[in-house]
Amino acid sequence: MAAASDGARRVVVVGYDGSELLDIACVTSTLDLAGRIAGRPLYRVELVSPAGRAVRCDSGLRLESGGSLQRTTGPIDTLVISGGEGHEDAAAEETVVAHVRRLAALARRTVSVCTGATVLAAAGLLDGRRVTTHWRYASTLRERYPGVEVDPGPIFIRDGGIATSAGVTSALDLTLALVAEDHGPQLARTVARALVTHLQRPGTQAQMSVFTAPDPDHALVREVVAHVNANLSARLDTATLARSAGVSERQLHRLFVEHLGMPPGQFVRRTRLDAAARLLADTGQPFATIARRCGFSSVETLRQAFVQQYGVPPSRFRATSTPPVTAH
Repeated sequence: MAAASDGARRVVVVGYDGSELLDIACVTSTLDLAGRIAGRPLYRVELVSPAGRAVRCDSGLRLESGGSLQRTTGPIDTLVISGGEGHEDAAAEETVVAHVRRLAALARRTVSVCTGATVLAAAGLLDGRRVTTHWRYASTLRERYPGVEVDPGPIFIRDGGIATSAGVTSALDLTLALVAEDHGPQLARTVARALVTHLQRPGTQAQMSVFTAPDPDHALVREVVAHVNANLSARLDTATLARSAGVSERQLHRLFVEHLGMPPGQFVRRTRLDAAARLLADTGQPFATIARRCGFSSVETLRQAFVQQYGVPPSRFRATSTPPVTAH
């Protein structure tokens, strides 16, 4: 473990022009809060950038860099590559890619946030690995780096010493998972409560749901997505959806993969699961009612799908997701 004399783990965050501020802040603020709650330094976080220049974020705000990417050396506990609109320029810059590759070899684990996965892929660090990124960029990552297994579904994926996460705030979920790994789940839960965020959102949680519904550019895909969201209890197999949309199954499959990063059947399944998750968390409806409303043939079918996707049964999800009622 790369740690200072006080035992704090060294975390190096790589930023560049066009970085998303939330990609950086979700990581750095969470790690800082973990130390404040613990009452001792747990992480020493450094923001580095090409040539040590200030990082101009997507929003136009500027962050002062703590050092030069080129001059940063190991050992490093955790290397974090931020994402943002500038990810393609960063991935095309040989100096950035070479030094990310160098630092990853000096780090115990390497993490990307959102489109930071593009930089890791350009460095050859994702070849042969299962990874995720923001669903909007998943198909592009898959096409440009065919040696990488891109799964746009989960909010984060850990494959060996490399972890990748989806868009922006999923960095918070991944960072909480890292805190739990380093210092135990109790501290991670305490940090989550302090951040007023979900206590236990596992990496298998789907990125897209009817509550953060994708808005694809393609009109036909948008219409099918709207139909799915409005008719979860109906028959929604690919053949039925294609027939309703007036296209072939093959065409619908191609359009969904191109614009949503997944085939229609997978989208339907995850949309149903996310709707069930919201009903479990926000209502006291019986499991049978939720299963029927969300298109599951039985409570057992819902339970099996829930365990496969989220790693917990619906009963446990409801218990950990529903806030306690406070008497007034």
